[in-house]
Amino acid sequence: MPDTLHDPVNRPAHYTAGAIECIDAIRTALGDEAFVAYCRGTAIKYAWRSGLKANHAEDLRKGAWYLTRAADVLDGLL
Repeated sequence: MPDTLHDPVNRPAHYTAGAIECIDAIRTALGDEAFVAYCRGTAIKYAWRSGLKANHAEDLRKGAWYLTRAADVLDGLL
């Protein structure tokens, strides 16, 4: 049975330990415009190094997660 508390793409346990999720703190600190740029840069990082670690597909999914997050901010969904 999969561990529903730890989703390495959507909710990594090491990013959700505590009352505030790390990604939300980053957005608050940066503001929306800089946060979107941060998400784009992080997506590039994951795509760049995909295939160099154990789980190529997971890295690509993580990059896609950041692009989706940026798009949701731009669309006013977050």
